[in-house]
Amino acid sequence: MNKIYPSAAEALKGIVADGQLFGVGGFGLCGIPEALIAALRDSGVQNLTAISNNAGVDDFGLGLLLQTRQIKKMISSYVGENKEFERQYLAGELALEFTPQGTLAEKLRAGGAGIPAFFTKTGVGTLVAEGKELREFDGETYVMERSLVPDVSLVKAHRADKSGNLQFRYTSRNFNPAVAMAGKICVVEVEEIVETGEMHPDSVHLPGIYVHRIVLNKHPEKRIEKRTITEKAGV
Repeated sequence: MNKIYPSAAEALKGIVADGQLFGVGGFGLCGIPEALIAALRDSGVQNLTAISNNAGVDDFGLGLLLQTRQIKKMISSYVGENKEFERQYLAGELALEFTPQGTLAEKLRAGGAGIPAFFTKTGVGTLVAEGKELREFDGETYVMERSLVPDVSLVKAHRADKSGNLQFRYTSRNFNPAVAMAGKICVVEVEEIVETGEMHPDSVHLPGIYVHRIVLNKHPEKRIEKRTITEKAGV
């Protein structure tokens, strides 16, 4: 089975549609599938729900889909770097399911493992728990969280072999393996493709059984986030 596609647009052809649930890897701008996000924007699909730790920035990553109003709902942990996200949310134009970061990671991991729901203490007594089942275990209250299973997952890896075995690079691994495992269909963007068997088994971070389509992006932009501080007079 050939998993390699000539472009990001071709890799998404026939599998994306209006109203789908998408999982998108990355943490901030680190390890985001930037070519696949741009191709998703260009596909013109609408009314998407996007699962991602972050919501991109105004002109990059998922921010591109927010600019074109293709996302109707975000399931995220941190959204503080996108002014357009803020504007749409405060104007009632965008729905948000705000999720603690560890809970979001576990919702994806559990989805990939075939576990439909789990209990956690995180969020008990807060807005996070509103409307959810609570249960007591050993005298402690826990909230039930449903797992996440995206229709399509968009993932970034450093290297893939032709069977779809993946190797991630340093911290860009972040949410990508969990997003890949959870998706019904997983599309991966990589910087290098090698022959099957060329990667040492110990270098494989995610087996190819989870990967359906691969696209090569040799030279991603890889924007870097930098901390800035306000200079104070006299300091």
